[in-house]
Amino acid sequence: MEAIVDILVDWGYIGLFLAAFVAGSILPFSSELVLSALIGMDADPVLCIISASVGNTLGGALCYWLGYVGNLEKIEKWIGINQQKMDKFADFVRRRGAWIGFLGFLPWVGEVILVLLGLMRSNFWVTTFFMFLGKLLRYVVWYLGTLGVINLF
Repeated sequence: MEAIVDILVDWGYIGLFLAAFVAGSILPFSSELVLSALIGMDADPVLCIISASVGNTLGGALCYWLGYVGNLEKIEKWIGINQQKMDKFADFVRRRGAWIGFLGFLPWVGEVILVLLGLMRSNFWVTTFFMFLGKLLRYVVWYLGTLGVINLF
């Protein structure tokens, strides 16, 4: 994992974009490691946050698409929860609508929310807008937190 992070850091903003895309999809990865390394190298904060947010949003859009083209039985098996929990979670998402895409930044749960939004055919553009806002906020907070830690030393 460390070698992959090193390569992505060497690729700069494109590497951060790729790391964020992978992290936003169903694959486990930490784009925050790449972002933190670039912050430590005095990379442009705006380009870092935009690269990470756009990449992560596109990864989330992939999750949405998987739900859109998938079927409930396969998704239940992939997520690994029973029908009762799935119905309860689907009802929670259905009641809140596409804006719940904002929570797409949450680890693991965010991907599940986005897959369910795709499965329920929520408005793609509204979902993507709120997803982007959530991911943007996450990376801004991460950037500021990392900068604060760096400034302590």
